[in-house]
Amino acid sequence: MSDWTDWIGRNETRTDRLDPGLLARWCATLDRTLPADRTAPQGFHWCLGLPDAPTAGLGEDGHPLRDDSSASFLPPVPLPRRMWAGSSVEFLAPLPVGAAIARTSRVQSIKAKHGGSGQLVFVEVAHETQADGALAVREVQSIVYRDAAPSSAAAVPPLPGAGRFDPAPWAVVRTINPSEPLLFRYSALTFNSHRIHYDLPYASGVEGYRGLVVHGPLTATLLLDLARREFGDNALHAFSFRGLSPAVCGDALHLAMRRGDDGAVELGAFAEDGRQVMQASATH
Repeated sequence: MSDWTDWIGRNETRTDRLDPGLLARWCATLDRTLPADRTAPQGFHWCLGLPDAPTAGLGEDGHPLRDDSSASFLPPVPLPRRMWAGSSVEFLAPLPVGAAIARTSRVQSIKAKHGGSGQLVFVEVAHETQADGALAVREVQSIVYRDAAPSSAAAVPPLPGAGRFDPAPWAVVRTINPSEPLLFRYSALTFNSHRIHYDLPYASGVEGYRGLVVHGPLTATLLLDLARREFGDNALHAFSFRGLSPAVCGDALHLAMRRGDDGAVELGAFAEDGRQVMQASATH
């Protein structure tokens, strides 16, 4: 693996505006009403200040191409599979409709590791989102790059096993079946052209998934919406999540929440057989 020291500290700023039409489409995607106070719900910041590479500048996987030039924000890691592994988010202030948005991003760390599935490279990116000049959201995002799936490897995740998700330990549970239109709409809202979310032959034949993959931030957004149903809009001060296993389009996805012994909020997303898809926590 190359030395990407030169990329640590590299930064960029993207501007946007919190358009009421975009917020209306986001709420429609989640089958919820618009907030009465004209502020965006938590998780909406993932739709703002997005990379806007031209179509000709996309790689085979649908992500923007990376190279070793000074214009390339992310390092040109040669590993072909990329996933958003998790984030730690601080919500400092609500995002008002119509606000001018500036998102500044900085490459915080790059670490190469060797795991059971082969070579891994973790890139941490720190984001700060301002609304009308005031800091509103602070986040550290972890991106993982992985080796190609061996041609002999079984598809992931495995078919559901004999187990079953047990709702008993959880105070609040909501079950959904993520559909192709839901994945398509979320990809459109976040300008995400990663093919694992809409191109089944690519997702299964090239990257080795059992089906279309539910976006990690979509699952996180659904968990934030579960918290919103319990506590109200913009009630959380902090939220962190870590993806543990892919969620597959069409499979039942159980969203669960409870309070921990220390008063913090514990959240999780689970497949039908109890396999944990995402682990999350929050404070409010």
